[in-house]
Amino acid sequence: MEKITTKTIREMKDRGERVVMVAAYDYSTACMIDGAGVDAILVGDSLANVVLGYKDTLSVTMDEMIHHTKAVSRGAKRALVVGDMPFMSYQASTEDAIRNAGRFLKEGRAEAVKVEGGRSMIKKIEAIIQSGIPVMGHLGLTPQWFHQFGGFRVRGKTKSAAHAILKDAQRLERVGVFSIVLECVPWQLAKLVTEKVEVPTIGIGAGPYCDGQVLVIHDLLGLSGPHVPKFVKRYVKLDDTVTKALADFKREVKAGKFPTLKHSYDMPREEMRKLLREFRRRR
Repeated sequence: MEKITTKTIREMKDRGERVVMVAAYDYSTACMIDGAGVDAILVGDSLANVVLGYKDTLSVTMDEMIHHTKAVSRGAKRALVVGDMPFMSYQASTEDAIRNAGRFLKEGRAEAVKVEGGRSMIKKIEAIIQSGIPVMGHLGLTPQWFHQFGGFRVRGKTKSAAHAILKDAQRLERVGVFSIVLECVPWQLAKLVTEKVEVPTIGIGAGPYCDGQVLVIHDLLGLSGPHVPKFVKRYVKLDDTVTKALADFKREVKAGKFPTLKHSYDMPREEMRKLLREFRRRR
């Protein structure tokens, strides 16, 4: 079982092989993803919404991200593990950016980090890479910037906006990112970016022409409730299955049908007799 590395991801584009990435947040899920042969696991800052119940990604902390990255890293024996740099872990200073990126590798045992942003973040991204830490870029809809964008909107729909994203992708390539996530951009723009940069593009809501795709595990398993973005495909719908199983468990416990002796451990008869005799004597 050969370990996937950032070099492997870059070489996949050269071979015309699609990159498959899943966002996940815990050990048992990472084991299943790894067993399915997925190439990379992103410990996304979507942890904030999906697992921790925050209303947006801005609230999740570095310590929370490290905690879950450790769990994923224990389960991922083959897949590349990428830690997602949370809001304000890199924006304030280059020193913060390097220090916090380093925590993902040193404490979280990730093998790379993902950083949102283009031109305004380019010097910090370059500094992280020059410190020996591989970086996955992220352009288009960058959720940590949603207040600045005025909400969660498709990016790059005008000529000027599309041109800016293309230039940012080329800047990221020049400073040495090993791949670029393109989120919620028109498929035509994603196709153009993919053709113009030599590093793999990984799409989410960016159409079929990227070099790879990523989805959140809860979305693709149908565990994220009734409302999902247009770009999500549910490969199974576990919401109803899990809810029914929990309802069945509740009903059987309330009715005294679970557990039965079938689900119980047995004491040898002679040991039980000894216990009862001892109990009677002491009374």
